[in-house]
Amino acid sequence: MLPVLGRLTERDRHLCRLLDDHRVLTSSQVADVCFTGERRARMRLAELYALDVLDRFRPRRGGSPVPFHWVLGPLGAALIAAEHGVEVADLAWRRRLVYDLAASQRLAHLVGTNGLFCALARSARAREGCRLEQWWSERRCAAEWGEVVRPDGYGVWTDHATSLPFLIEYDNGTERLERLARKLDGYARLAAAAGHPNWVLFSFPSPRREAEARRVLRHPVVPVATTARAGRGAPDGPVWLPARSTGTARVRLVELSLAGA
Repeated sequence: MLPVLGRLTERDRHLCRLLDDHRVLTSSQVADVCFTGERRARMRLAELYALDVLDRFRPRRGGSPVPFHWVLGPLGAALIAAEHGVEVADLAWRRRLVYDLAASQRLAHLVGTNGLFCALARSARAREGCRLEQWWSERRCAAEWGEVVRPDGYGVWTDHATSLPFLIEYDNGTERLERLARKLDGYARLAAAAGHPNWVLFSFPSPRREAEARRVLRHPVVPVATTARAGRGAPDGPVWLPARSTGTARVRLVELSLAGA
């Protein structure tokens, strides 16, 4: 491990920490968070793969080509364990992680959720005064609030002087609408425990799914906003429609703070 450590940059270490927390990122997502372009990202990822810092796989998907998906490799896991002062066995990482994730039915959901946050990170790097202050994984959310509610992620988006904490529900259209509505009761309990509500953002795969879901997502306590990923722009842009809104005008992410929580 020692010869490899001397070849790692702080950006490499940051990437290892992200993969320890969020488990898997595609090549384009890594580029969004850590690099100025996807070509440079692919070149460095290949080097880290050759050093056993990272591992990779391509999920089986008929038809269109699938990008590489990246996870921690043996030396990356050893690096993270050393930073935390624990053994590799104490991490959530395991040598079969590549195979387990490749076969997981939740892979698309995990990658999609991570992609939303990576897109925010890309916007923050491109726009002066904007930052993704917090990005919590589903696992971290479960450890913090799992007895009450289990969001797919938690973040804090800052645009100049305004910050917006939010919780993410990344929907792939597989859950019944009644189940989506029941989740809001859990978020209401979380708001009561915290002393204040946070925005719950539902990201849907299509406008039709969003329109159907909006009928059941109004709540007297929990502020909800929705978007449809198909054909819309970056998640910090004017893509969000508050559930309590009677109009059709969408607002930027930071503008939800003006709508009141």
